[in-house]
Amino acid sequence: MKKNPLIGISGNIGVGKTTFAKVMSDKLSWQVIYESVIDNPYLKDFYSDMNRWSFNLQIYFLYHRFKNQLKLSSCETGVIQDRTIYEDAEIFAKNLHEMKVLSQRDWDTYRNLFYSMEKLLKKPDLIIYLRASTDTLISRINSRDRSFEKTISLDYLHRLNISYEEWAKKTKFNVLVLDTDNFNIFKDTEKLNDYIDRIRNSL
Repeated sequence: MKKNPLIGISGNIGVGKTTFAKVMSDKLSWQVIYESVIDNPYLKDFYSDMNRWSFNLQIYFLYHRFKNQLKLSSCETGVIQDRTIYEDAEIFAKNLHEMKVLSQRDWDTYRNLFYSMEKLLKKPDLIIYLRASTDTLISRINSRDRSFEKTISLDYLHRLNISYEEWAKKTKFNVLVLDTDNFNIFKDTEKLNDYIDRIRNSL
């Protein structure tokens, strides 16, 4: 396994990225960097009115992930990141543009900003894509009971799932796909150990 790798955890809303990143950090002694969600000032407004707040939300995420990415360059240990900056541009913002809630003008501005930032970033050695069905995502979102997620539509999650599948097949990065339907990370020890072996082998 590569020494001090940079790992990204990718996947749809509610798939379990934060939990998976924490467990992998504990198991493999990697530093973990979490996605900023709870303190995000735009999420509640975004889910209530995507047309009004999509650009604001994406710029907020882009800034925070870029700031975290710059920190990674100075880390002297392996790092595991809860969602990557690449998903913002290639899945979430793109999907909002295709839904016509992110205008062409805002999409162009966002992409130009992302491409300028991308040139300064250290590329991940591996991206772990956690896959789950839309029904599983809904179940997990409901179980964590975040008030600002109550208005997330089934159609929106399904569209993102389709985008993730397409992205995982076409992206330039080294992607390991792990299915998480019917997987309890705290109880399914055998499957967890298998996933850890697969991660090590992918590095």
